[in-house]
Amino acid sequence: MSEGSVIYGPVPSWRLGKSLGIDLISTPSKTCSFDCCYCQLGRTVHSLTERRTFISLKRLEEGLSLVKEVKADYVTFSGMGEPTLARNLGRAIELARSRLNLPVAILTNSSLIPREDVRDELSLADVVVAKLDAPNEELFQGINRPYVQYSSQEIADSIRLFGERFKGKLCLQLMFIEDNKDQAHEMAGLARKLSPDEVELNTPLRPSPKRPLTPPEMEQIETEFWGMKVVNVYRSPRPKVTPLNPEETLRRRPKI
Repeated sequence: MSEGSVIYGPVPSWRLGKSLGIDLISTPSKTCSFDCCYCQLGRTVHSLTERRTFISLKRLEEGLSLVKEVKADYVTFSGMGEPTLARNLGRAIELARSRLNLPVAILTNSSLIPREDVRDELSLADVVVAKLDAPNEELFQGINRPYVQYSSQEIADSIRLFGERFKGKLCLQLMFIEDNKDQAHEMAGLARKLSPDEVELNTPLRPSPKRPLTPPEMEQIETEFWGMKVVNVYRSPRPKVTPLNPEETLRRRPKI
């Protein structure tokens, strides 16, 4: 386990503005329930499908106590792996909100959202950004390379179930690469069934094994999502920020 700070940023987020990160995983290398072919953190070193405690609430509180007068729009749970793998996520959300008085966002790969306990804890956030990269099982296995046993259909159905009860803002993030760019029509149809508050169209602009799609390619994809509120990574401004700890931030957020 890393001995560095569990707090990083703020980072200039294309969807959340100035985002102060909390990493409840904080392992030296990636710990995840997926091994996505495009991930900026590289291959999954520690594959995990069961929840456990990585960072104690005491250590999180100590980290939060060092954050003074930070200018941020959100505090966001993300970092060196899938945040819902942390079984104290719900209590951590409440602690962060009480200490920082900021709205809470969670970036999740959706791998554990079929679990009721995970949906309950995600519901404590103000914004949940749930990932969905494939409209069918074959692409799901090829792009996300899951360790969990849930099918792509089970995950999609669970996102819909979560969204029906969630009182906050549900965003659906879709990462487009060469592998799935021809499936934009099918993915837009799936997004409509899930009825998120916002659709976020992404492509790997940070260091990645996969090339990013071009702005014209992303614009073409966006036309399939007519009638929905869409945020395109190429057209979203990023605010200027000064990280509290550049080293900790760069470890989790490689520069473009």
